[in-house]
Amino acid sequence: MPATRRAARGSAQKTDREAGQATDRSADQDAGQALDAGPEGTPEPDAGLDPAGFPMNLQRVREASGVLTAAAMRRLDEDLNWYRDLPAEDRSYVGLVAQAGINAFTSWFTDPNRPPHGVSEIFAAAPTELTRSISLQHTLQLVRVVVDVVETHSDRIAAPGGERDLREAVLRYSREVAFSAAEVYARAAEWRGAWDARLEALVVDALVRGDGDDSLRSRISALGWSGRGNALVVVGLATEELDEIRTAEIRRVARRAAGDALVGIHGDRLVLVLGGEGDLVAAATSLMSRFGTGPVVIGTQVPSLTDAPRSARSALAGLTAAPAWPQAPRPVMADDLLPERVLTGDYTARATLIAQAFTPLQDAGGAVLETLSAYLGTGRSLEAAARHLYVHPNTVRYRLRKVSEITGWDPLDARESFVLQVALALGQLGRG
Repeated sequence: MPATRRAARGSAQKTDREAGQATDRSADQDAGQALDAGPEGTPEPDAGLDPAGFPMNLQRVREASGVLTAAAMRRLDEDLNWYRDLPAEDRSYVGLVAQAGINAFTSWFTDPNRPPHGVSEIFAAAPTELTRSISLQHTLQLVRVVVDVVETHSDRIAAPGGERDLREAVLRYSREVAFSAAEVYARAAEWRGAWDARLEALVVDALVRGDGDDSLRSRISALGWSGRGNALVVVGLATEELDEIRTAEIRRVARRAAGDALVGIHGDRLVLVLGGEGDLVAAATSLMSRFGTGPVVIGTQVPSLTDAPRSARSALAGLTAAPAWPQAPRPVMADDLLPERVLTGDYTARATLIAQAFTPLQDAGGAVLETLSAYLGTGRSLEAAARHLYVHPNTVRYRLRKVSEITGWDPLDARESFVLQVALALGQLGRG
């Protein structure tokens, strides 16, 4: 009896499994027929099916585009602080971009197997200037919000059973939109970079020529010059023919060293304009490896970039005169080349020497100027000068210290005594 019951039970279970398999096959057939059925329930094999295999998906997405756009705009206003802070005009442009993106997705959804086309046109609804108000990061946040809105509404929009396919299509298309946004911003950055390079060349050229009108100030402002601290110009030979990449690298290094920097190429010369609140001479010295062989001259430090033409003139004049002082340091200050600049006909250097050396000594009185003249005229000998003046050598030494205090140049130093001798000669010529 137990064996009979087991046999009966096994036969009953086998019958139930076969019945269940038959039921499952019947259900699969019914589901397949339902998926192939048109809106009226009539089977339409493959005709008019959307890629997801659900003929109602495309129609529902089209009908819901307005609802999706409105929901996306609400989410933008709720979630993104930067969007709420935009001017009304820019917010309207963002709305156009969001609407264009949803409409473009609807068009592409008809055949997602082909590469998306016209995605970049989504951003054509807004002007290029919008990229200045909205960063790439903000644009990607916008894409993320719109995708999240479509995903959230997918269960209500998609036909029953097509929710997953709709979500996957949205994710695939959002990737293309993100790449398009990056392309738009990259193109804008390239355009801005090329424009900045041309504007920078114009500004540096104007500074070298000595222009200082209002247009120069506006151009400087457009380049993002902070205007903090002083400014100076550095001039030397370029290492080689500089292209845009090498010039951009020099600009980056110079800005790290000084804060503000402009780079100009004038023939074989490299012109750097540095600005900031730190030690600009030290910053210029740290950039010596960016120059070629030969002298590098640092112009006079000035209080602002609008005064930089004066620094540029002194630096260029110094570069012309530098070969007359082979032992000059590298870099050398333009004001340390005043005697050599006088020899090249630089009237600014001539006036500077007279104003800083001869005139103060003349005004000092006490035979200081006479003592300097005697010292230089007797071969820089303290004893010979003392005999010439009928004074003690210590008196000559004392008066020469006064010369150093008044002018900043020490007559007992070989180089600085040469500077004083040229200043004395210029002053005497002016007297005559």
